[in-house]
Amino acid sequence: MTGLVRFKIAMIGLALLAGAPAAIAQPPPPPTPVPFADALRKAADDLFGKATVSGDKVNLVIDPLIDAASGAQSAATRSMQATLMEMVKANYPRFTVLPFDSEALASKPVVLVGTFTAVNNQGVADGPRDAYRICLTLADLKSNSIVSKGVSRARPEGVDTTPTLYFQDSPLWAKDQATDSYIKVCQGTKLGDPIDPAYVEKLTANALINDGILAYETQHFREALAFYRAARKLPGGEQHRVRIGTYLAASKLARREDMVDAFGDLIDYGLATDRLMVKLLFKPGTTQFVDDRQITDPYPMWLSQIATRSRQKGACLEIVGHTSHTGLPQVNERLSTLRAQFVMDLLLTGAPDNRGRMIATGRGYKENLVGTGKDDASDALDRRVEFKVIGC
Repeated sequence: MTGLVRFKIAMIGLALLAGAPAAIAQPPPPPTPVPFADALRKAADDLFGKATVSGDKVNLVIDPLIDAASGAQSAATRSMQATLMEMVKANYPRFTVLPFDSEALASKPVVLVGTFTAVNNQGVADGPRDAYRICLTLADLKSNSIVSKGVSRARPEGVDTTPTLYFQDSPLWAKDQATDSYIKVCQGTKLGDPIDPAYVEKLTANALINDGILAYETQHFREALAFYRAARKLPGGEQHRVRIGTYLAASKLARREDMVDAFGDLIDYGLATDRLMVKLLFKPGTTQFVDDRQITDPYPMWLSQIATRSRQKGACLEIVGHTSHTGLPQVNERLSTLRAQFVMDLLLTGAPDNRGRMIATGRGYKENLVGTGKDDASDALDRRVEFKVIGC
C-alpha cells in the first residue's frame, strides 16, 4: 500500500469520525436516599468539616431550619436543629453556638441556614415525594460570603414533618420575600457567593420573630405579641410571619377587635399580592370542614373578611380547591372543584352581590405543596382553598 493510499484512507476515516453523531451524555444517576439520621450526619460533616472560614474560634448562630415547600418549621426541622447543635459541641469545638438574637448578630457570626424538602428522587415533577432533600449552608457575616455547603437525601421512613404549633395554627399560608431570600441563601448559592442583601437586612427582625414564635408555642402570648410588634418596626420586619403572629397572639388573648384587624391585614396583603391561601381545612375525601371546633370556629369571620375586603377593593376572585396526593386524579379534580364551590357558596351567603365577581375551579393534587399523601396534619396545606385575584 502506497503512502498516498494510506493517507487517503486516513482522511476518509477522519471524515467519517467527524460526521458521526456525538455520544449522548447520560445524566448522572439520582442520589440514593439513606436513613434520616445518616443523611443529616453526612450533610453536617460536609458543612462543618469543609468550612472555609478563618479563625480558631468561630461564633455560630442558627436561623431556624424550614421546609422549603411551605416555609414552615416542623418536628423534623426542630429535631435537625437540635442534632446539629449536639454535633457541633461533640465534634466541631471550633464553632461556638450562640443564641439567635441581636447581641449575637452584632458580632457578625457565621449563620447556619437549612432547608428540608420532600422531593421525587427521580426528578419527576408530579411524581410521588419519595425522599427528603437536606440542604445546609454557612453564611459568614464578616466576609459576607457563603463559606460551606452540605447536601444529602433522606428516606421518608420515620420522618415527622408535622408543622410546629405556630405554623399549624396559622390561618393562611404565603411565602414572602423573607422566606424566599432564606431559601435562596440555602439552595440558590455556591461557595464564595455573596450573601443575599435582602436576607442580611432581615436578620435582626428574624431573630425577634423567632422569639415570638417560641413564646407563642410556650403559651406566653403577651410576650409573643410584643416580639411581633417590635419586629415590625425594624428594617425588614414587614413580614408575613409578623402578621400571622399578631393574629394568633390576639386570638389567644381573646382580643376580638385586634384579631379581626390582624386578619384583615393578612387579607389585604394577600389581595395586594394577587394570591391568598387560606387554610380552610377539609376532611380527607369530602367537602366538609374538619371536625374540630377549635380549628373551624374562626372560619365565618375569615370568610366575612375575605368577602368584605375583596368587595371594598373591587377585586374579582378565582376560588381554587386543592386535594392531597391520594386517590384517582379524576376524582381529586372533581373533589377540589366541589370544595371551591362550597367555599364560594359560603362567601355569597353574606354577600350575594359578589356572585359576578367570583368563579370556582379545582386543581386536584397538581399543585401540592407537601405532596406526601399522608392525609394528616403534616400535609394539611394540600387540602386548602386558595383565592387568586383575577381580572373582572
